[in-house]
Amino acid sequence: MREAEDGGGTVDDGGAGRGTGGAARPVWLTWTARTVAAAGLVVVLWACLTAWGAVVHGHPAYAVLLGLTVLCSALVLWRSLRPARARRRRVLALVLDVALVVAGLVWLAAVAWLRPFTAVEPAPTAMLSDEVVTVTESATSVTLAPAGEADATAVFFQPGAKVEARAYAAVLRPLAEEGHTVVIAKQPLAVAFLASGAFDAARESVPDAEQWVVGGHSLGGVVASAEAASDAEAPDADGAAPVVGLLLYASYPAEDLSGIPVAVYSVSASRDGLATPAKIEASREVLPADTRFTVLDGAVHAFFGDYGPQPGDGTPTITHDAARSAISSVSAQFVESLGR
Repeated sequence: MREAEDGGGTVDDGGAGRGTGGAARPVWLTWTARTVAAAGLVVVLWACLTAWGAVVHGHPAYAVLLGLTVLCSALVLWRSLRPARARRRRVLALVLDVALVVAGLVWLAAVAWLRPFTAVEPAPTAMLSDEVVTVTESATSVTLAPAGEADATAVFFQPGAKVEARAYAAVLRPLAEEGHTVVIAKQPLAVAFLASGAFDAARESVPDAEQWVVGGHSLGGVVASAEAASDAEAPDADGAAPVVGLLLYASYPAEDLSGIPVAVYSVSASRDGLATPAKIEASREVLPADTRFTVLDGAVHAFFGDYGPQPGDGTPTITHDAARSAISSVSAQFVESLGR
């Protein structure tokens, strides 16, 4: 017989733990674990309902994370419904159970925070192939390639934090229309720092490219800057095509790149609430003296991709379409200027 003891707040399993000198898990802890497990299922459902496109089209790491969350939540619920066993080391067991609950809360907070921004129109439409641009998508990248002969200069792009790769298809497609192969990285958990090997993979996938422009938005630009710096320190060390340009969208490097022999172009927004104009201005000190700067008057941080509004961003005074057109135009001009 399973009987609750109100005084001790524990569950007696009809002698399951007799002779062990211990006690069953407190009722409050059992219900706390159940609540956290149920919250895990709710978080997964919320992520799927609000960011399904990014879950399906993004790097598989987040989908795996959601799957693990469902599995662990279901396991905790199942175990909590089984008769609890008394434990010999009551204090140690209680501490361990509480630690697992806390770890579960941290896990769920991370899953919720990592929910990616999903691509919105016109990005999905820009993902369609036609007679000018061929679009291919894999688990780790999106490639926009000219349908005809490709230019010798290819472009590799790192998305901003928590933004799925497809969100940049519309702004970067004009480069492919101009003849440049464009590879957009799909980052694990949509975090650029976890995609440090993506550029090497892009080089292998576009063997005919003679030179590269690396670029990125926000955090992606930080990682792209590091990739450009690494290539500049050991150019053609492995026989790969060199990096000749760095394209920064609302971004700046985390280290001093003032001495790298690479052309740099910084495109920013005057109403950006994240990579603010003051931060972009301060980046002049860590970029080469001949770096070109363009500030889009009235644009905001989220206008460098198509993924909807972003928390902490500013308020735009121009349309997203106007900003996107300007960004595409100056980007194409920069890449074209580096042609051999």
